[in-house]
Amino acid sequence: MGYEVVHTDDVPVTDLSNIDEIPPDLDIRAVDEALGAESSKVKLWYFEPGEEIQYHAHSEQEELYYVLQGTFSLKLGPSGESEIVEAGPGTFWVAEPKTGHGHRNIGDDRGIVLAIGAPPIDDPGLDPHSIDGEE
Repeated sequence: MGYEVVHTDDVPVTDLSNIDEIPPDLDIRAVDEALGAESSKVKLWYFEPGEEIQYHAHSEQEELYYVLQGTFSLKLGPSGESEIVEAGPGTFWVAEPKTGHGHRNIGDDRGIVLAIGAPPIDDPGLDPHSIDGEE
């Protein structure tokens, strides 16, 4: 067909705390799976106050993020050179492969972040401290 349309409410919520192999224990909506996307991964991540995705990097995947709701503290950049940035609704950021990144909901309400990753491969998080000098 070449295209697909889906409404957020029609994408099931997955509780990652029920899947031992996938930290963190957050809720997500796998938009990419609902759409049948083949060239990118697209997820909506839901964060209660204090919840986070810890500082990590990917070997091949670039990730682009957009805050839809909430206030986040971002840790961005290579190991030893990272910077902390505050991000609220309307904020974009991107992390290239082998660049450390992580974010935590520092607000009092639920936060929602759209995450888009490409290429759409399983690229588990790496410890940014272990890839120093590889860039």
